[in-house]
This record gives sequence, structure tokens and C-alpha cells, in this order.
Amino acid sequence: MTNHSETASALDAALTELKPEVQQPIRENRPLTLDPLKTATGVYVTIHGHFYQPPRENPYLDAIERQPSAAPFHDWNERIYHECYRPNAFARVLNDRGEAIGIVNNYEYLSFNIGATLMTWLERYDMEVYKRIIEADRKSAERLNGHGNAIAQVYNHIIMPLANERDKYTQIRWGKEDFRLRFGRDPEGMWLAETAVDALTIEALIAEDIKFIILAPSQAQRCRAIPTESNPEPEWLEVGGGQIDPTRPYRYYLPETDDTGERKFIDIFFYDGPISRDMGFNDVLTSSQHLVGRLGLAIHGDRRPSQLLSVATDGETFGHHKRGKEKCLAYAFTEEFSRRGWTVTNYAHYLSITPPTWEVELKPITAWSCSHGVNRWQDDCGCGGGGGWHQKWRRPLRESLNWLRDEAIQVYEEEATRFFADPWGTRDEYIQVIRDRSEDNLQRFFERHQNHTLKQSEQVDALRLLEMQRHSLLMYTSCGWFFEEISRPEGVQILRYAARAIELAGDVAGIELEREFIARLAWAPSNVELFKDGANVYHHLVQTAQISLEQVAAHYAISGLFANYSEQQHLYCYQAYRRDYQLQRMGPLTLAVGQLQLISDITRESLDLVFAVLHLGGWDFHCCIQPFAGRRAYTTMKEQLFAAIQEASVAHAILVMNEHFDGKWYSLRDLFAEERHRIMRLLSQETLMRLDQLYSQVYRDNYGVMMGFHRDELPVPKELQVAAEIALGHRCMMEVTGLEQEMGNAVGDLEKISCHLSELEAIATEAAHMRCHFQLSEAKRILEGLIERSLWHLLHDAKAETVESAIAVLERLIAVGEKLHLALCLDRAQELLFYWLQGTLAEQSIGVDEENITPTDASDSSIDWQGSGLRRRLLLLGQQLKVDVNLWLEQLQ
Repeated sequence: MTNHSETASALDAALTELKPEVQQPIRENRPLTLDPLKTATGVYVTIHGHFYQPPRENPYLDAIERQPSAAPFHDWNERIYHECYRPNAFARVLNDRGEAIGIVNNYEYLSFNIGATLMTWLERYDMEVYKRIIEADRKSAERLNGHGNAIAQVYNHIIMPLANERDKYTQIRWGKEDFRLRFGRDPEGMWLAETAVDALTIEALIAEDIKFIILAPSQAQRCRAIPTESNPEPEWLEVGGGQIDPTRPYRYYLPETDDTGERKFIDIFFYDGPISRDMGFNDVLTSSQHLVGRLGLAIHGDRRPSQLLSVATDGETFGHHKRGKEKCLAYAFTEEFSRRGWTVTNYAHYLSITPPTWEVELKPITAWSCSHGVNRWQDDCGCGGGGGWHQKWRRPLRESLNWLRDEAIQVYEEEATRFFADPWGTRDEYIQVIRDRSEDNLQRFFERHQNHTLKQSEQVDALRLLEMQRHSLLMYTSCGWFFEEISRPEGVQILRYAARAIELAGDVAGIELEREFIARLAWAPSNVELFKDGANVYHHLVQTAQISLEQVAAHYAISGLFANYSEQQHLYCYQAYRRDYQLQRMGPLTLAVGQLQLISDITRESLDLVFAVLHLGGWDFHCCIQPFAGRRAYTTMKEQLFAAIQEASVAHAILVMNEHFDGKWYSLRDLFAEERHRIMRLLSQETLMRLDQLYSQVYRDNYGVMMGFHRDELPVPKELQVAAEIALGHRCMMEVTGLEQEMGNAVGDLEKISCHLSELEAIATEAAHMRCHFQLSEAKRILEGLIERSLWHLLHDAKAETVESAIAVLERLIAVGEKLHLALCLDRAQELLFYWLQGTLAEQSIGVDEENITPTDASDSSIDWQGSGLRRRLLLLGQQLKVDVNLWLEQLQ
């Protein structure tokens, strides 16, 4: 018989092998209740969003120029921001009346990666959303035992198996460092562009301490349980057809052992392929209930202790590709998953409580978006094609860039040794300068890496070399090959990066690489007859976009006629220092002459220039630029030019300009697109004003005629209808502009504000009678801003004597927008009121559930909202803003 004391000892020994939270209930004979955040138990859900936009910045301006295809927004980043990135930071949970009952930061629950190029843009464009993303990672780490939702990404989305070894490591190191500088921690996982992977990429990831990656199920070849003493030779299971079980993590071992005899490894999660595809291309996101139902079909009923429902898709699916679907996620994360008893987690947290018990081997070279390995980014494999177009241009493009990369390597290795102790180590740490180009940070960088104290001119060449390498990496951004044609914007963008790398190599080493590069591009056939091949794409779309310091000076000179520039002016990525400036107008002619120093924020190269710009009236400009040759020559030139304009002779003025300059001149078309468009609008204002007056007269003269047509249900002649819409639209804009000006005053005149609103209400009524349809995007923008600012002032610094009138103005502003059918976006105003209601008003003993209160800044307002009259007015305003205020209204009854 077994000795009871021996049994007890054996049981005690077994208990010590268990986690404390499991030991204690057993010792105390209590029911075992496990915390799923600490011990793997039950069903876990991870939805991964791959948020990414390619670098779109003009390589000479470090700014994205207007993209007409993204209209009505400035560019595609801005459009997708409004449709996806911001909505996910403030995702609505709505009731059956479409009113907000909750606002959820989806990034707190999504596993996500956001590419460094996109995060850089977000940081510049909207710091609020940027901070919400950073804060979401911090909060998720607090919830999940120190494991944040965010993972890193290879820096600029290059296809890693096609990169050389050095570029592989730089992409990983830049991605890690960019992540660390933003999120304040080291990344545990890393997203590979297109999940493209091979053995050498995994080797680099392991060497750089990346713990896990996420792959498609089709990338696995075979798997088995990790050998143990009791089962030293488990059977391998072939899963090459995508059959791998995605509900568990796997371990991938390198074939060779390290110095200690151990095999190095990385852990891999495979997303559920069918569900992930359904999320992107079918109706799974129709509702949160539908999403939960689809996920539930993937649960295994084999009584395993825990399992992970893992799905991954483009983050832009939630709002951009599928409008409004961030709401589906928000409700699923906060309601539906917990109702099923599922735990929302991320990969790093799940890995911490469920180490892999299975290992996997991968197919040699694979990606999630190409069924031919990685040929989509180097060959005519058919992926991404359409409309009968070929992709024969892909391989010549890849080979041309590889040639340029190798030439740039040779330039870098020969030239960088003049400046740096370890040129390639310097490149790896250059990400610290890319993130912060301040002078102090730059000098610290040089102190760490220079092999002697660098002169200013040496620093410029050193930065040119590093920028050459940066652009040599950017030119491999995967989007350049993803689609069907080399002349698409994505292909043109990577060629522009290549052109900048060529130019920088020439600046430092005096080497000519462009001719050979263009000759190689000629082997890349285009599907577009206009271009024929990559060489012509380069000539038409790349060389024409190159910008010199002289062109920056011409931009400054011409735009300066329409802008009040300061002594030091920031223009894109240049600092402009005005040393001298004089302007004179003579009838229709305007002449400006100046001396200017330009300094690049990126390479620190500088140039002292003089300019003369003659505006002949209308759209005609004649601008000349040349290097500053000394004070005497500059003064003489200036005197002679202003003497020439006194004669009011255009020909003579231009003749004198040509005598002092080299004959090259710039016009309005040479300005950067943004400023050119602004000046074109300014120059058109007088003509448009006359047309507005003309159409207004036509409308007034024919008002009765038009009413007759409408009364008899007859179609109004198009010419008269257009006149009505232009005339009323012009009146509307004038009133909205006046309203903005009046409400922008420190002490707005309430009577004048009321007059503007009354006139807008009258215009809306008249437009309805005339069945006018307005296209007034500027009026829409102004009214949205006025509503947001007015609401903020009402909630935070309103005075007791003005609060009722402030609410009345807000009510009328919202109503006017509705009557004019401007489709106002009041999301920001809704957020302001929602958070204020959940915070400040709730604190004034309204009796809401404190667990549902969202923290917000305390109100600075002196208003006591306890009075039922004021409170009711405010709550009714909430109804206009589509905020659920029923709880508060019921308590007033």
C-alpha cells in the first residue's frame, strides 16, 4: 500500500511545479478560478491590423504634394486618416438611434503595427491621434502584464528576401529604433513587409532580438510537437496547403547551433487565413455579432486549455476599405467578446503565458500576397496584373535599382571613410538623426561617429552620403512593384528616390550615374504607349520633378510677392534667411530684388543667392536667380533694375535683368505645386468676383421667372439654375466668412453674429425653394471649426451671463449646416461634449455609473450646471450632436 505521507509529499512536490495562482486554491480546497491574463485558459482573441502608407514625400521637399486622386482631401494619407486612422482612435459605440453611448480607442485592443513612414506623417499632421496611439500601447501593456499591442515594422516596407544582407539589418535596426523612440520600449515582435520571409531574414531577426513574427498559413511547410524526453521523435505533419492550426504559437529553429550548443529560434504566429480574407473581402464586418459568429467557427472543441483566435488584415480595412467598420470592432472589443467569455489579447502577451509546444518549418521564400514566392516584386508573375497588362517591367526595374545600389555602396565605402570611424555602423544609427534633425542632436551624432572633428563642409558631404544611403533604401519600397504598371505613382515615387540618390552621389564623388541608370531602365517596357519604357517614365515624370536650390529661391522670390515673409522663413525642408529685400510697384508692374541665404534642414548645404522677380500682371512672372557675387555688384544691379522699371517698359526691364543674370529665368509654373495653386487662386479672385456679380444680377433679374418654373413643376433652364446656385453660394460664403471673423474676435458682437446666422437661415430657405445644390467645402470647414471652438469655450470658460446665448448660437450653427445640406462632420464637437458629460457633469452628482466615466480635463468654467434649465439646454444640444443624453434627461423629469 502507498504510504499517505509519501502521497502527500508527492502531491506537494507536484503543486510546487504549478503557478502560485493555481497552487493556493488547491491547498485551501477552494474552486480553482484562473485569471486568463496570467494563466492560459479559455479562448483568446487577437485581431492584428497592419497600418501602413508608403513614403509619399517629395524627396527634395520632405513633404507630400497635393494628390488630385485623393480629392476632396489633399493627399491619400490625409484621406485615409479621416476615414480610418482617426476614427479608430475615437471609435463610436452607438445606440439604436445612432447616438454615441461610448467612444473607444480601438488601438487599445487591436494588435497593430504602424509603419515608421506613416507614424512620421501622423506626428506632423495630428498630434492628438498620434498620442492616442502611443497611449493605447501603454494602456494595453498595463492590462496585459507589460506586453503592449504595438509591434515594429521593417523600416520602409522593403521585401526582405530580395534585400542584401546589410540592408536587411539596417531595415530591422531602423524599425526597432524608430519604435523605441516613439513607444519608449523595445519591440517584441516585428511585421515583415507583405510577410515576405526567408531563412536569412529570420536569422537577422533573431540576431536583433526579435521574439516573434506573424505569417500567413500558406507560408508553413510542416510542423510537429517539440520533441521531449517522453516523445523524442514526434511525427512531422505536412501543412504546405495552408492547413496549419493557427490557434497556437510555433517555434522556428535555425538549423545550426550556437557556441553553447543551443539552437537559436524565433516564435511564429500564423493568422487564420479564411477568416482574415473574409474580413477584408466579404461581409464578416457587417456587424460585431457577425464577426463574433465567424470567429467562433474556428474554436477547436478538443478541450485544450487555451486557444488563440488569430486574424490579421490591412488596418485600413477598418474605415477606409470598409467605411464605418471601426464601430464593429469597438463594440466587439468592449461587449461581444467578453459576453462570450473570450479574452482580448496580443501576440506578445499570449506568448508569455503560452510558450510554443510545437515547432514549424517554412517554405523557402514566401509572402502573403504572392503565390509565386516573392516574384511579384521582381518578375512578370501575373500577381497584381489586370486589364490585359503585363508586368515585364518588374525585373528590369529591380535589376536597375540593384545596379544603382551597388554603385552607391562603392561611393559610400570610398567616401565615408573620410568622415566616419565605422561607416556602416554610422548608417545603422542614422535613424536617430532622421527622427530628430535638430542641430544639437546632429552634433551629438557626429561626435559619436566622426573619425576627426568635421568642418562644416565635411559635415555637409557626410550628410549627403547618409542621405544617399537613405534614398537607396527608400527606392526599394515594395509598392513600386505591387501594381500593374511602372508609370503608376508608386513606381514613379521609388524612381524619384533613385534620382535623389544619384544626385547626392554626384555631389560628393563627382560621379555620373544617371546615364547608365536610364539606359538600364529602357529595358523596362511600359504598358502605356506615351511612355513606352522606364527610361521615358524617368524623363517625363522624374527628371521634371527634380528641384535645385535655385528653384527654391525662385519659389521664395515669386511667392514673396503674395506673402509677408519674415527675416527667417521655413520653406518645406529649407531655412530661408533674407539678407536684403526691396519691392516697388509701377502701374501693373511689380519688381522685387533681394539677397537670400538658403540652408537645407537635411544636408545643411547652403547657398547665398540674389534674385530679381518682375510681375508683369496676371499670370506672367519673370524671375532670375544667381549666386551672390558681393555687395558692390548686388547694389549696382539693384539700382539699375529699379531705374529701368521707372520707365514702365517691360522690354527694357527684362533686358536689364538679362544683362545682370545668366539668361535663365523662372515663371509661375516653376513654383512648387502647393504655392502655385494658391497664387493661381489669388490671381483669379478678381475675375471670379466679377462673375459672381454678373451671375447675381442674372439671378435677381430672373427670380420671378424661376419661381414660375418651379411653381408649374417645369425644369428650370440650366443657365438660370447655375446662376441661382452661384449667386446664393456666393452670398452664403460671404456670410460664413463674416461670421467667422466676428466669432474670432476676443469679444464677439452677439447682435452681429445673430444677423449673420439669420441671413444664412434665409439663404438656406431660399436655396431650398430654388432647389439649389451647393458645393461649399470651405463653408463646411469654417462652420465645423466654429462649432468645435464655440463648444470648447462654452464648456471650459463661459461666463454665467453669456452661457444661454452661447448655447443658442451653437444650436443655430448646427441647424444652419443642416439646412444648407453641408453634411457637417461634428465628430470633434461630439467628442468634446461626450467626454465633458462623462466627466465634469457626472461629477456634479448626476449619478452615472462611475466605471463608464472617461477621464477628461477638469472644466475651467465657472458655470454651475446644477440648474435644470441650463442643464436641459445643454443636454438638448447633446441630442443635436448625436450624443446619448437620455440618462441625464430622465433625471430632470
